[in-house]
Amino acid sequence: MSLFSKRVLIAINPYLFIRQSSQKLPILIYNLAFVAGSCLLQLQAELPDMRWAIILLPIALALGSCTYYFSAVLSIVRRIFVVCFFIGLGFFWAAILAHWRMADVLPHEWESRDIELIGVIAELPQMNDRAVRFHFDVEQVVTAEAVVPASILLRWYKMRGKHEEISDAFPQVNVGERWQLTVRLKRPYSNVNPHGSDFEAKAMERNIRAMGYVRLSENNVRLDEWVNHPSYLIEYARQQIRTRFTHVLADHSYAGIQIALAVGDQQAIPREQWQIFTRTGTNHLMSISGLHVTMVSGMVFGFVYWLWRRSSRLTFLLPARKMAIAAGVLVALGYALLAGFAVPTRRTFLMLAIMAIALWSDRRVPMPAVLIWALLIVVLFDPWAVMSPGFWLSFGALALITLVIFGRIGRMNAINSWIRVQWVITLGLGPLLLLMFQQVSLIAPLANAIAIPLVSLAVVPLTLLAILPLFDFLLLPAHEILSGGMVLLAWLSETPQVVWQQHAPPVWTVVVGIAGIAWLFLPGGSNLGIFSGFPACWLGVVALLPLFVVVPPKPAAGELWLTVLDVGQGLAVVARTEHHTLLYDAGPSFGETDSGERIIMPFLRGEGIKQLDLMMISHADLDHSGGALSVLAAIPVKSLLSSLTPDHPIQQAVSNGRPCSAGESWQWDGVHFEVLHPLTYSHDRLKRKTNEASCVLKITTRHGSVLLPADIEKDSEQALLVRASRQLAATVLIAPHHGSKTSSTEAFIRQVNPRLTIFTVGYRNRFGHPSEQVVARYRDVGSQLMYSDRDGAVLLQFKGEGMTVSSWREITRRYWHDR
Repeated sequence: MSLFSKRVLIAINPYLFIRQSSQKLPILIYNLAFVAGSCLLQLQAELPDMRWAIILLPIALALGSCTYYFSAVLSIVRRIFVVCFFIGLGFFWAAILAHWRMADVLPHEWESRDIELIGVIAELPQMNDRAVRFHFDVEQVVTAEAVVPASILLRWYKMRGKHEEISDAFPQVNVGERWQLTVRLKRPYSNVNPHGSDFEAKAMERNIRAMGYVRLSENNVRLDEWVNHPSYLIEYARQQIRTRFTHVLADHSYAGIQIALAVGDQQAIPREQWQIFTRTGTNHLMSISGLHVTMVSGMVFGFVYWLWRRSSRLTFLLPARKMAIAAGVLVALGYALLAGFAVPTRRTFLMLAIMAIALWSDRRVPMPAVLIWALLIVVLFDPWAVMSPGFWLSFGALALITLVIFGRIGRMNAINSWIRVQWVITLGLGPLLLLMFQQVSLIAPLANAIAIPLVSLAVVPLTLLAILPLFDFLLLPAHEILSGGMVLLAWLSETPQVVWQQHAPPVWTVVVGIAGIAWLFLPGGSNLGIFSGFPACWLGVVALLPLFVVVPPKPAAGELWLTVLDVGQGLAVVARTEHHTLLYDAGPSFGETDSGERIIMPFLRGEGIKQLDLMMISHADLDHSGGALSVLAAIPVKSLLSSLTPDHPIQQAVSNGRPCSAGESWQWDGVHFEVLHPLTYSHDRLKRKTNEASCVLKITTRHGSVLLPADIEKDSEQALLVRASRQLAATVLIAPHHGSKTSSTEAFIRQVNPRLTIFTVGYRNRFGHPSEQVVARYRDVGSQLMYSDRDGAVLLQFKGEGMTVSSWREITRRYWHDR
């Protein structure tokens, strides 16, 4: 058979040659069908009634038995039926586990109430400047009649609120300790926004069924120093290694990276260093990746094989290769457990274990089969793994490597093989990265060519040897090597246009793009694989074009699209016209990060918004201005309007800021914008009471209008009623001061007379917003009410015959969004 003919056959069926050596292809397809069914379950708004499984299972088995005895003409139909059966099997298996996990829930009546518990610190505690965070396995609920899930996430703050005592030191908690604690809990909650992350999904995946904080109480006492359990032993070892590394590397800049490489504690890496890794596309190296696990396992395999062969007696008892295989797998398991057994390390260990079993039994297993069996096992025991970006990136990278290396015809030298892998990983994962993060590092191949050998062949081995107490001294040379690499990466990260950012592509364009990449890199000759002479491989490039040319819809002339983002207890609103974008307030800060970085910028990137024509910060309170600096650092802002004082950090960060003043107005694409408050002369008078100085903005279109009053209170509402009562009437009102009792007077509500009122509040916030009295006032005027904690981001479009309203939580509802 000619080389060209072989290429054509592989194009028709990439597993053709695998099938010639093994007849297990149908089983691999059924494995993939099972995984597809599990993925399908995670897209459901509600869990299915399990009675359907009881009804459908015997019917499916009966139909399958009938089709088995029909002639070969129906063999294709039979196989399609079996594939559908395995899809259903994966779907209902995931549903069974989901029903079981969802049943372990915190009742609503016990949210935000003091509960006394006895339990064990279950995982590696995480510290920041304000609190220590840890997983807590509940063993006993001391409070009578209280019901608490078995696994919860707690924060123990260094200091409490205004009416509680202040502690100067963190509480000392260690893995495996049994504590009696008084806590306040609530169900896992996530801000739900377009292009944002879903913490509730992560909590579901990690089996966190409630979260809260430890209350100041005399009953908070340690009961036992250590609870004898294997899982706690592993976590305790991780904590001890982290403590020792922190001590040895005190005052060293990159200690957090070495801790992350040793025990998988990525929280130890400072935010500034993560930004370098993200911009250079090397962040995968800062976790215990499959590359590291494989490398360590391979080193142990080689050492044990060399050592075992030195003794004829040992070789007679057990061949050196089998002993080396067993040692390599055991070390890989230990390293994966130290890493926290995340999806990438889980995938790597399973693949190594499958290959080890095959080698031990002197059998050959094709790499695609190894990958698919590992995929099945991961999903079988953890159906929620498919919700993790690491799942798709890890298995996607291995699938691409399998396509271009293990499925080749002919041989390739080591240098070409390395270049080919780097090329295909960079290009092949691009569609997934654009879908998940809306950005791809353009300099990743060069940065990885430097970082992978440096980290994997020098830093990681020295750091892992330092896990042994007698080898602590190796941490310092490892740190010196790492420092040199970080200098290079930092320099590369500062290169202009190092990151490609764009809108979030539609899912169908990602599917087409991945198919195009697979076609582009179909096995060919010994070159780098692109335009390799394979028939019509240029179609792969064409298939990538929709990723970039299919852009999100945008407003037409005269239309206003308004997105009230769900930022918790705060406010951030994005207003878009045909050619302009305004950001009104920037949400709160969240300690080490803020809503600008976590919520606003992902939304702007996902929608393809590359600059802001105007940022308006209504007032200085952190729940309205906390994310502004992150936005200013990430995207061009033409102008800033605010009531901030000249010495405020936000004002200091821009050169184009000016005070907002009543009477200022402008037109954008047929949409009218007008500032109604405060008066120019009142800025100095009101600077100490920032709420009353809030910038009030009215946006008017021919399809409807919206009033954004920020946190004005009764005095400012009364002033507006006297000075600008005619301008107050609006179709939509963002409730002043989040529905506080100090705002929303009856006269103000009657004058605005909103058809829709939106309360921007945090889930079970400590202020009790919105007040029931205020809510009742809006109901009395017949206003429709929406809440950001209940509805997520609210999307308004003023167009056509009027206004359309949608809730992002409803649009993207999943079964774990159970309120």
